[in-house]
Amino acid sequence: QVQVVESGGGSVQPGGSLRLSCSASGRTNSRYGMGWFRQAPGKEREFVAAMAGSGGGTSYADSVKGRFTISRDSGKNTVHLQMNRLRPEDTADYFCAADPPPYLIRSSWYAAANWDYWGQGTQVTVSS
Repeated sequence: QVQVVESGGGSVQPGGSLRLSCSASGRTNSRYGMGWFRQAPGKEREFVAAMAGSGGGTSYADSVKGRFTISRDSGKNTVHLQMNRLRPEDTADYFCAADPPPYLIRSSWYAAANWDYWGQGTQVTVSS
């Protein structure tokens, strides 16, 4: 079993920044692929960003490209989502997901249903 724990949500004014963190542990000592999704009230869970378990490749949703950055602590299954220039439409519950080996192919990253291990979520509110 894989455990996933997020932290770092909160409330911020438009234009502000927040940093989310996520740690995954369990089943294997290998590096995990890691992803971030978000879900606003009444909406489906949507892809935000992901980082490959091998090679370090990343991908971002168009809506956050240039504002959000996913990064990994060296050698660890801990990732961060740095969110800058936040907008009211970024308000949502943010969920971290883990992808242990064998990894998802990149094209599978974008559907939440393809990820097996999830954290409990952390709330982000952007409001003036």
